[in-house]
Amino acid sequence: MISNLPQQQSSGVTTVKQFFDNYFVNPVSFPAGEIDAVVAFFQKRNFDDSSARSTAIIMLNQARVENVSVFNLLDKLKSLTDVQLSQVVAQVLNAYREKTSLLGYRTALDTDAYESRNILV
Repeated sequence: MISNLPQQQSSGVTTVKQFFDNYFVNPVSFPAGEIDAVVAFFQKRNFDDSSARSTAIIMLNQARVENVSVFNLLDKLKSLTDVQLSQVVAQVLNAYREKTSLLGYRTALDTDAYESRNILV
């Protein structure tokens, strides 16, 4: 709820940061330690600050949807190469994007020059 009153201090031990969903309607809250850990993971893997933050929030949302600990998710992502991580992140980001605007990647096809020369189009 939006108000002009100052925020009240949290009575819990963990600090919670509040974000909004894609349309700035539904507030989404996560513990600050989880957010910091995921953002640091992506920054360590050479993501920019803004892309690390936005990717972290989407990964936290996905972990919550799948009822998986975000730290288990990070442990699985640590074993991936940079290319594999990019593919996984692209797939997760596509799940949160409009279907008319998808991210992708292109793989080069290895074809033999002799075989491709004999194919009629």
